[in-house]
Amino acid sequence: MAGEDIENRRGVKNYYSSTSSADAFEETESRWASWLIPVFVVANVVMFLVVMYANNCPRDLKNRVSSFRGHNEKCAARFLGRFSFQPLRENPLFGPSSATLEKLGALNWNKVVHGHQGWRLISCIWLHAGIIHLLANMMSLVFIGVRLEQQFGFVRVGVIYLLSGFGGSVLSSVFIQNQISVGASGALFGLLGAMLSELITNWSIYTNKIVALSTLLFIVLINLAVGFLPHVDNFAHIGGFLAGFLLGFVLLPRPQFGWIERHNLPIGVRAKSRYKGYQYVLWLVSMVLLIVGFTVGLVMLFRGVNGHERCGWCHYVSCVPTSKWECDEP
Repeated sequence: MAGEDIENRRGVKNYYSSTSSADAFEETESRWASWLIPVFVVANVVMFLVVMYANNCPRDLKNRVSSFRGHNEKCAARFLGRFSFQPLRENPLFGPSSATLEKLGALNWNKVVHGHQGWRLISCIWLHAGIIHLLANMMSLVFIGVRLEQQFGFVRVGVIYLLSGFGGSVLSSVFIQNQISVGASGALFGLLGAMLSELITNWSIYTNKIVALSTLLFIVLINLAVGFLPHVDNFAHIGGFLAGFLLGFVLLPRPQFGWIERHNLPIGVRAKSRYKGYQYVLWLVSMVLLIVGFTVGLVMLFRGVNGHERCGWCHYVSCVPTSKWECDEP
């Protein structure tokens, strides 16, 4: 028995010295081909083309001239004809008018609450204010989403993306009630949040933990900092990030190392439980917070509660006024 125990320990030592735990997961974990994220990218691009077709800038400006408005305005990129962009003074992002976005599903608090158009909480994440907005979001989506889908599959990544976008829309509607909002930013921040919680809940399998955590936190903070600029919906960013962060604990825990390698490791060191104790705790706490958060947010939204009335300083979350720019009134 003693000799067998020595051999077992020697086998474990040799295994750990030949590969890191993260490498073992790469080898033993089944990986998926990423197809959902590319589909999301195509869907967003197609939706942008539909919006631009419906916008029809030349016709819009013609109607303005006939009503003695906008006679000096010109569409941007007029060679695109019907797909040309609104005048840059109106939309510097090279995109449609606000009226077109609102007509096709932009987030509008009044229409959601009083018009009973709750579908706008989802439809808005498929719309973009301009081609610059679209390209920035789609590049981020590919960079973040493909890696997650390859490691965790399309179901979990799809759920995180949609619920994070929904969560960002809910928080945005509670705090921003006099403007429309569009974009996949809430869903993208949800994927970033899920990456952070995935790193935390699977902490023991990663090498270079501090470097990975520092890099991810830096990316998150930089993106959140952009939200302090005018006309950027930071509430959607924060709502999406929080939803994705909690969903990561629920949907992205990896089985502990001994469980995955239970057929290769000696009997005495095989993990008896699929997950570690702290992973179960994080799962339970996150699930409770998700249910409570979505419930409270939806109740506040459909009761017409203005978040700024409950939080006097919260308008600084979405825009910090400086000598260079002013912020819209909350």
